[in-house]
Amino acid sequence: MAKLIVMYRTPKDPEAFDRYYFSTHVPLARKIPGLGKYEVSKGVVASPAGQAPYHLVAVLHFPSLDALQTGLSSPEGQAAAGDIPNFADAGAELFFFDSKEA
Repeated sequence: MAKLIVMYRTPKDPEAFDRYYFSTHVPLARKIPGLGKYEVSKGVVASPAGQAPYHLVAVLHFPSLDALQTGLSSPEGQAAAGDIPNFADAGAELFFFDSKEA
């Protein structure tokens, strides 16, 4: 299983971010070929030191790293990636990796 983690920094207007994210961005991202599960954080994103500088964390699951990379390269993946600047004014960090149970 491969995962794409997207960590969205706290925006200027969290309510506007949430409206756009859930009504526009999530439907775009759900069209990415190969996407299985799509999870988002709920509530405060915290660290051991307290509240983290992130508003939302998304975890997208794919069957393999190849499937993830193919999905991101697709027109649907490019549309979702290109949409991020439309609502994430504080920026976002993306990480992807293959995973296994330990």
